[in-house]
Amino acid sequence: MSYANPEAPRRKVTVRTLRAMKQAGEPIAMLTAYDASFARVADAAGVDVVLVGDSLGMVIQGHDTTLPVSVDDIVYHGRAVAAGLDHALLLADMPFLSFRDEARAVINAGRFMQEAGAQMVKLEGGVAQLGVVEALVGQGIPVCAHLGLKPQSIHKLGAYLVQGRERDAAEHMLLEARELEDAGADMLLLECVPAALAERISKAVDIPVIGIGAGVGCDGQVLVLHDVLGITPGRPPRFVKDFMAGAGSIPEAIVAYVQAVKMRQFPGPEHCFD
Repeated sequence: MSYANPEAPRRKVTVRTLRAMKQAGEPIAMLTAYDASFARVADAAGVDVVLVGDSLGMVIQGHDTTLPVSVDDIVYHGRAVAAGLDHALLLADMPFLSFRDEARAVINAGRFMQEAGAQMVKLEGGVAQLGVVEALVGQGIPVCAHLGLKPQSIHKLGAYLVQGRERDAAEHMLLEARELEDAGADMLLLECVPAALAERISKAVDIPVIGIGAGVGCDGQVLVLHDVLGITPGRPPRFVKDFMAGAGSIPEAIVAYVQAVKMRQFPGPEHCFD
């Protein structure tokens, strides 16, 4: 049964499905999950893509950053999430240094596909990762690229800051998006990017663009499950909305998130950056 719409027929989401959704102007709803139970609820709620993110290092393992997350961690949690999915596409994060060269990237991404049941992998980085993207695509592994704020580079950045506000940086990000698409990337995630730039990038490429803190002009949205449920400790980032507020249950909160994305009611102006 689908919490989102019990009457609606559900389809298995694939890379082709996501591209068709972009072409049709249908927003894509993505959410993180780390176990079978929450994956099952997200799937029933109508989430299109479930991400086993390296965010698990912070929300599950209690670290200050995503850097300690290992390939084995993603395999373990990915396998658990896959057991709870019938319709959503399973996307697995490539942890820190797991794709530092092409051979290592192919081996680790292959583990996510074979052992965890992932249908796509996500990696942070721009033009420096073009060779890795090409190598993965050459082995039949779909790739989601990740531009803007890159949490795996937190010690280089020094803080979680909005990226692409300066004109040169914005133009460079647009160029990177196009080059990643040319290298074979099937999807792109933009994190903490000015809304106008994110919309410009979304229109400039044919692959779906998913935003987190990147405005409503993207082809879809993603949030961390714990943020959606309002259980992340400390002050939440600006781009987060607590969907448990006013909801009667966790399934209802996740349905509310999916519906808000599908109706382009989330993110609102208060969740975006200029």
